[in-house]
Amino acid sequence: MTIEVRVPQLPESVADATLVTWHKKPGDTVSRDENLVDLETDKVVLEVPAPTAGVLAEIKLKDGTTVTSGQLLALIEESAAVPGAGTGAGTGASAPAITAAAAATPGADTGVKLSPAAKRVAEENKLDPKALAGAGRGGRVSKSDVVNFLAGKETSFAAPPAPPAPPAPPPAPGRRGGRVDQRVPMTRLRARIAERMVQAQATQALLTSFNEVDLHAVNELRSRYKDSFEKQHGIKLGFMSFFTKACVEALRKFPAVNASVEGNDIVYHEYFDVGVAVSTDRGLIVPVLRDADQLTFADIEKSIGNFAARARAGSITMEEMTGGTFTITNGGVFGSLLSTPIVNAPQSAILGMHKIQERPVAVDGQVVIRPMMYIALTYDHRIIDGREAVQFLVTVKQCLEDPARMVLGV
Repeated sequence: MTIEVRVPQLPESVADATLVTWHKKPGDTVSRDENLVDLETDKVVLEVPAPTAGVLAEIKLKDGTTVTSGQLLALIEESAAVPGAGTGAGTGASAPAITAAAAATPGADTGVKLSPAAKRVAEENKLDPKALAGAGRGGRVSKSDVVNFLAGKETSFAAPPAPPAPPAPPPAPGRRGGRVDQRVPMTRLRARIAERMVQAQATQALLTSFNEVDLHAVNELRSRYKDSFEKQHGIKLGFMSFFTKACVEALRKFPAVNASVEGNDIVYHEYFDVGVAVSTDRGLIVPVLRDADQLTFADIEKSIGNFAARARAGSITMEEMTGGTFTITNGGVFGSLLSTPIVNAPQSAILGMHKIQERPVAVDGQVVIRPMMYIALTYDHRIIDGREAVQFLVTVKQCLEDPARMVLGV
């Protein structure tokens, strides 16, 4: 029996998608629910799983094609030799070939049953299958099991940068080497990022204010409670929960920083949905911590770790990246000492964190070495005055230099 593979129903706000990569070619054996092709939208990559086991008979559309919901992508010849498949005659691989493929099921040599998608994510993150526990039937490990396992190991919301590639050797004497241009089309995500950044700068009156924070008190608090915190909550106590809580306290005091412009109106949001910028190999995405004021430190650390793991796995949904009222971004994980972040429109402000660097500072008339960080607030000057922006940063600074303020609400 021939089974059609079609583009799944796209989210309501997405008109079309780009076919990025086929993971199979005609004649390949496929398993039920195995990812066949990636579809890239403006914000996320969607996987198209095989609806049945069998042989990929025909691919209808090539890489780079723009597709819409319901469009035909490929045909699969369902084979009776494949467990769970129908009784169609199928013209694909023979039974011995399919049996061999089944014998090579991911995780079979380790005694762990992994779904194809789970195996791919595990391999990308160099995980030992034996360390994974599956919630499926018979202990089968799904993609979500691997993502949740990664989330439990995360301590920051962005991965450190890969080491730089070694420089290319100089051209041989007398030869004109290396002068080649390579033209590569932007991915949809990169094009969307470019569009939003230009739009923000063209429509908002952006200005950036700076301050610096002494993180000595935060470091002491983390050192004192890190072991008991991890033992109780199963996640490490990082810096992001402190910064998120400090920003919420500042947003309470200065509601204009949590507002947005709609036409000739200013919309003051009476809730705190804080976006956290996450770096992926495809570009920057900003999943949102909903009602951040109601989250505990452990809730924040777990959510951010989960976002980071799922961002690398490409499983963050569009709903999780919409509706934020304020954003935090951390260039410090890449070594940035100072920067001017761009507002994530239609929001009106963004806080930039930077590298923690030990520097000599004056404390009570004495010069001491302290872990210092520059922080930056880029804001829309149309609705946020310079006084509010500076006082916002001062509030964040005070909360971090005296964390008890966040507990007492002062």
